[in-house]
Amino acid sequence: MASLYRGMDRAALDRAYNNRNAVADYPAIAAERKARSDRVRGARRFLPDLRYGDAQRERLDFFPADADRAPILVFIHGGYWQTNDKEASSFLVEGPLARGFSVALVEYTLAPEATMERIVGEARRAVEWLARTAASLGGRADAIVVCGHSAGGHLAATLIDHPAVAATLPISGLFDLEPIRLNYLNEKLRLTVDDAARHSPLLHLPAACPPAVVAVGAGELPELVRQSADYAEALRSKGLPVKYLPLAGHDHFTVLEELASPDGRLCEALAGLLSDLDAR
Repeated sequence: MASLYRGMDRAALDRAYNNRNAVADYPAIAAERKARSDRVRGARRFLPDLRYGDAQRERLDFFPADADRAPILVFIHGGYWQTNDKEASSFLVEGPLARGFSVALVEYTLAPEATMERIVGEARRAVEWLARTAASLGGRADAIVVCGHSAGGHLAATLIDHPAVAATLPISGLFDLEPIRLNYLNEKLRLTVDDAARHSPLLHLPAACPPAVVAVGAGELPELVRQSADYAEALRSKGLPVKYLPLAGHDHFTVLEELASPDGRLCEALAGLLSDLDAR
């Protein structure tokens, strides 16, 4: 078959982005995290289903920190813009809460119901809603850190220079959507050439932005590692404040344990972003 992208034909490109097939333990990981998320939601005080827009999935869960005027971590879930919900990410709030952050778990409309344009717009609306309502939630509007995993990492990166965002932490993100357009994922996303270019953060680097940490599991599929490395290097080459954080010993899914644990390396990075913010 003919090469479509970086020497890969369609079959190879499909494999290069199929994270679930690449991790044999994925079903067990997903089941264990659902159980943990259910336990967290049963034990923690939180505000469920706060609406930031009119669509059914334009809602978020807010887990407040113990202290008032806490910084806010906005977490956007992954699932290649096509699957998952905010509830399944509840297990990871324990780490940021222990670090003094309130946590907002954001949900958004999925493809094929939603286009990429709409999904990106919903992520933006969620952050803008949180900035407007931070004080009433006991949070700091000047200390909003946007984080996301996989597709959520892409959405976090689209907000890198938003005036309401104090820092970004994309994890295992997608920053160039052209290979997505060319593989099996586009059956539901329906990206055109123009769509892929318009919504690829790698092609729209800002002139200035707040600090960013670009993280990825060092054991992930090579294309996922390359995407994060290329994006971090592109930011660095423009003199923008970025740290590249490859996490040894982690695949696409286990990398989130470094955020769920208060002592995890992603929680350390999160605390560092807040220190940078407070030092400015």
